[in-house]
Parts: sequence; C-alpha cells; structure tokens
Amino acid sequence: MCLVAMRQIPLAIAPPPESSFDSYLAGANHAALEHLRQLAPHSAPVYLWGPTGSGKTHLLRALALAWQARGERVAWFASGVGLPWTFDERAALVVLDDCDAYDAARQQAAFALFVQATAAAIAIVSAGALPPVDLSLREDLRTRLGWGLVFALQPLAESQVRAVLRREADRRGIRLADEVLDHLLTRFARDLTRLMALLDRLDEFALASQRAVTVPLLKKMFEEEGP
Repeated sequence: MCLVAMRQIPLAIAPPPESSFDSYLAGANHAALEHLRQLAPHSAPVYLWGPTGSGKTHLLRALALAWQARGERVAWFASGVGLPWTFDERAALVVLDDCDAYDAARQQAAFALFVQATAAAIAIVSAGALPPVDLSLREDLRTRLGWGLVFALQPLAESQVRAVLRREADRRGIRLADEVLDHLLTRFARDLTRLMALLDRLDEFALASQRAVTVPLLKKMFEEEGP
C-alpha cells in the first residue's frame, strides 16, 4: 500500500491584530497620528499620502474603529468597493481610501460624496499613494482632496520594521531569528504591508509543516507557493 504524505491543515491560533491607534508604530508620522486621534466631527478634511507600507490604511481603520467605539456611524469607500456609492447623512465620518486607484466612475462618486459631506459638515478623511497635486484624477476631486490638512506618511526605519515584525511574531508565539528577519528585509525592504502578510503565510506554513520558522523553511515556502 502506498502512503502519501499530506501537510496538516493548521488551526488559526492567533486572531489578526486589530488596526488601532495603539498598535500603530508612528515613527516620523506622529503628527498625523495625533491629529487623527483628536479629530472631531465637523473637522476640516484630512488627506494622508505615502508609499505602500507607510500605514495609511492602518490609520484609516484605526480612526473608523475609534469613532464606531463611541457610537458614531462611519461610511467607508475604497477602490475595491462596488458602486453605487450612496451618501449616508447619518454618518459622522466619511473615509475615502486608495484614491489614486479610482476609475472614472468612482472618481465621480467620490466627488459627489465629498460635496455632500462638506455641505452636511461631516468629517472626511482620505488617503492615496501620491500628494493631491500629483494624482491622476479629475480636477475637481483632486482639488477637494487637497482642501484641508495633508500629511505625508514616511515608511518606518528598518529598526522599527524589525520591532513591528518581532512584536507580531511574539504575539503569535513565533521565535523569529535575526537571519529570518535579514532574509525578509533583503527581499522586501521596508514594505511593512507585504512583510506582515508574509509573516502570516510563514506562520501557517510552519504550523502545517510542523517545523520551526527558519530561513530554509522560508525558502521552501517561496519554492512551493511563490514569493
């Protein structure tokens, strides 16, 4: 009889971390963090911009969670959210994420939301990969995104990225050796979003393989599943 070795399917042990203000490592982005912490209804619009991994979506989610925790209604729109986008006058906060990725229809919808929200004195916080002046969007939307405060978010320094990855690894009960971190950072620099997703994959792969997290295991995962 031929026995085929099958990889064990791991059980989810640690739930994904919540995107909160407390779990955001601000680094050079302290001013943006503190402004959002103190944001109140009827505040001027805010726009966050920065490269992938700089924490834009984390801050938006943290803001939304904080407002929802105190009973406020939040309307969230992003490039992956299907149309139509309907204005909710009961909302205290409108969030527009991934603005640089909006197609023509979503640009029109976002402009309409912006006009309606400002007319109703509802707070608006938006984010994109580029500053408003450099966005390839219709002029009226691009102008409005730059109306209020604009914060340029900076990626974390390598030492800070290491600290975030170690903190998350400790939360999961993973021993993350320096050589594993070196290998990850050599391949993916300081893209924290990508690195956190890789750590999640590596955790599952290690559990399924019933092996410790090492560089050989990381390479094996890349060979079998791709980088």
